[in-house]
Amino acid sequence: MSYLRLSIGASDLNASVFSYDDMPAGQTDPTLSQFSLSKDQALIDMLKKILTINPSIKIIATPWSPPVWMKDNASSVGGSLLPQYYSVYAQYFVKYIQAMKAQGITIDAITPQNEPLHPGNNPSMYMTSAQQGEFIKNHLGPAFQAANISTKIILYDHNCDRPDYPMDILADADAAKYVDGSAFHLYAGNISVLSNVHLAYPNKNLYFTEQWTGSTSSFSGDLIWHTKNVIIGAMRNWSKNALEWNVANDAAYQPHTDGGCTECKGAITINTSEMFTRNVAYYIIAHASKFVPQNSQRIASTQPGNLSSVAFLTPSGKVALIVLNEGTATENFNIRYNGKSAATAISPQSVATFAF
Repeated sequence: MSYLRLSIGASDLNASVFSYDDMPAGQTDPTLSQFSLSKDQALIDMLKKILTINPSIKIIATPWSPPVWMKDNASSVGGSLLPQYYSVYAQYFVKYIQAMKAQGITIDAITPQNEPLHPGNNPSMYMTSAQQGEFIKNHLGPAFQAANISTKIILYDHNCDRPDYPMDILADADAAKYVDGSAFHLYAGNISVLSNVHLAYPNKNLYFTEQWTGSTSSFSGDLIWHTKNVIIGAMRNWSKNALEWNVANDAAYQPHTDGGCTECKGAITINTSEMFTRNVAYYIIAHASKFVPQNSQRIASTQPGNLSSVAFLTPSGKVALIVLNEGTATENFNIRYNGKSAATAISPQSVATFAF
C-alpha cells in the first residue's frame, strides 16, 4: 500500500469518542493548552512501525468531529462549528500536524471534515460548503501559510451525489488558492462525477478516500462492485488514489462507538494475537497496490463487452492492467500494447491484474 487514511481524534470505528483537547462540560480551551495526542499513542506507535517498512507511504487525515466545546450543540453527534472557534480550530489542525511531525510522522494531506453532510454518525459534524469555504479561506489556509505547513488541504470528503459542494468552494478564488483538490466517497451518486469536477477545475486534484465493505454482503458482490467503482472507476475518472475503509477489526466488527458503524468489515479480521483472516477489501486493494506503485501514471485502455479496465505505466516502465469481467461467461480478449499482442481470457465474475 502507498496511502493511508487516519482520523484526527476518534472516528466511529474507535472504541469511544475523543478529541485531542477534551474538556469538562462547560469549560473551553481557546489557547489549546490541553492539546495532546496521548489518546492515540498506540496508533502513533503502529504508524512508526509502518514507516520503518514503507517510509514513502503517504497519509491523509480527517476529523469526524472537533472538540465538542467548539460546537453549537456541545455534542459529539452533529452540530456545527461555532464561528468564534474557526481560528482556534485552524490552530488545532496546525498543532496536530506539528505534533505528528515531532513523532516522525508526516501528514501529506487533510480534509476539514469527514462526510460533512452526514451529521448522524458518532462522532460527526454538519458543515455546509459555505462554512467549509469560509473556514479554509479565512482561517485554515492562512494558518497553514503562517506556520509554513505544506500539508495539502482537500475539500469535501463525501458522496458523489453532491459535486456542487466542492465546486462551490473552488469557484471562490480566495479559498481555492489554498486547496489542492476534492475527495469523494460513493455511498450515493455516480463515480463519473469526478470527471465533471476535473473538467471544471483541471488544475485541482481528485481523491477517492472511503468505501466500506459490509458484514452482510457477499465476497463476490463486493469484489465486483468495488473493483468496478473504487479501483477502476475512480482511476478512470481522474482520482489520484483509491481507498477502502477500514484496515482491521475483530470478528464482532469491533471496535466502534455507540452509534458508529456496526457492519464495517475490515480488510482483515483480527481473530487472536497470532491469527487473522483476509477479507474482500484486502483483495480489492491488492489487485492494484501490489502492481501499481506510487508515481505510476494512468494510460488509456478500452472496455469491450462485459470487461472494465484501467491501465498504468509504472515508474519502472512496466504496464499494469486491471481487468474485471462482470459477465456470466468467460471472456476472451487480446492485450495490445506498442505493436505487440497477447491473447488471454478471464473467468466470469472475476478480476485479474496483468503486468508486463
